[in-house]
Amino acid sequence: MSITTNNASSAPCMETTDYTNPIIHIDPSMCTGCRRCAGVCPVDAIEGQPGEPQTVNADRCVICGQCVQICSVYASDWAGSSPQEAASRRQERLRERDMPADIGEPLFAAYYSGSLNKVTDMMTKPGQFRIVQCAPAIRVSIAEEFGMPFGTLTPGKMAAALRRLGFDRVYDTNFGADVTIMEEGTELIRRVTEGGPLPMFTSCCPAWVRFAEIEYPDLLDHLSSCKSPMQMLGSLVKTYGAQLDEVEPANIYSVAIMPCTCKQFECDRPEMESDGYRDVDEVLTTRELAYWIKKSGIDFMNLPDEEFDSPLGRYSGAGSIFGVTGGVMEAAIRTGYELLTNEKLPKLQLDFVRGEEGIRVAEVQVGELELKVAVVAGLQHAYGLLDRVQAGECDYHFIEVMGCPAGCISGGGQPKLMLEKHRIEAYRARKSSIYGHDAGLQVRKSHENPHIIKLYDEFLGEPLGHVSHHLLHTTFQKRGPGKQSRSCDAPAKETGSSIH
Repeated sequence: MSITTNNASSAPCMETTDYTNPIIHIDPSMCTGCRRCAGVCPVDAIEGQPGEPQTVNADRCVICGQCVQICSVYASDWAGSSPQEAASRRQERLRERDMPADIGEPLFAAYYSGSLNKVTDMMTKPGQFRIVQCAPAIRVSIAEEFGMPFGTLTPGKMAAALRRLGFDRVYDTNFGADVTIMEEGTELIRRVTEGGPLPMFTSCCPAWVRFAEIEYPDLLDHLSSCKSPMQMLGSLVKTYGAQLDEVEPANIYSVAIMPCTCKQFECDRPEMESDGYRDVDEVLTTRELAYWIKKSGIDFMNLPDEEFDSPLGRYSGAGSIFGVTGGVMEAAIRTGYELLTNEKLPKLQLDFVRGEEGIRVAEVQVGELELKVAVVAGLQHAYGLLDRVQAGECDYHFIEVMGCPAGCISGGGQPKLMLEKHRIEAYRARKSSIYGHDAGLQVRKSHENPHIIKLYDEFLGEPLGHVSHHLLHTTFQKRGPGKQSRSCDAPAKETGSSIH
């Protein structure tokens, strides 16, 4: 394989109005107008004057939650109130945020709407078969909520905790990531060999998809038509999984644990259903799962390690690295190279797509094809690249885009980090932990996952086949007039080197 780095079917588009309820909020009674939130917003959705309470423009917001992560203002307007009045007002705000009444952490001005109370109520409903899936970035961050060091890897404790919370099956979004590689990789090969449209963009990150729908609706046919791994697994849970467990899809309650504040928006999109059943019924963030475990009195640190359930909880190392920037690209190249060349990839650790916030580009020799790829981390860096695509000046074949600065490990629903030095330490530790997890797994390529092979043999047939097209692919919607005026004219710097 020669690599040079410089650091399917098209998705139909239809115009629609935005229907979503706001998920990201700023409490005007707490906000001091410091505008740190505006500084991290990639789409200028935070509005207001310095020193005055800020507001979120819901039509522009991509729900990435970075403003929630950065907000450090928790001074309350009940400081002069009596203890009884202060307690009452705190409870009122906890209800607004759908947080447990007994949670003890400070309440910050920027927050997202939660779903924990809704999920715990549903878990008591009789006659349900309760299924949960966990994103790759959760297992390297949840332990931080229980006082363990940054990046501590705890998939076994997480699976054990979820069973004690009442789930009948504990599955893994990493399995959905492996399916995504099979579908997305096949789609890319088809586009390259049959004439595009190119470049093809990943569609795993819901904040990126919403960004494209708002800012670049004319480029939506460049997005892969694949649903995200969460939605793919959700669809398989109520079809293939229902058959294996001999349960009616109508009786399945499907929950996803995600590092991302935009996943609830994705879950609620009307097109995210199959045969009348929602792919995923509800989404909780990492922080909400931690609240739930604490509220239930589960001793997380001393739980024994347990396995995820089979087959929809068994994954390859390629599936696990979806949690970091460059992970989707690395997983896709591991599989795409071998499917196109019928040769073993010489080296599985593809350092040229790994990195930090910004843009990395590379040229990868895959048989006769010189595959040109790019990785974008942080939506503010996407504008310049997308402008080049619009102008017909971008010759890449495949582009991964993730909305958050280090990928899903830095998502808006992850444990809150107050200091910049802690943020840097946590991102590095979580990333290192994810790559270590991949390196330690016996199977590290999606197409070699025996449970993926069995899924296609027994149920899906073939990637991009009739069944997978029905269950695993989707469409995107125009949500705005296109790129709005903003200060994004300076293109992001592309970095890299040459490898042979």
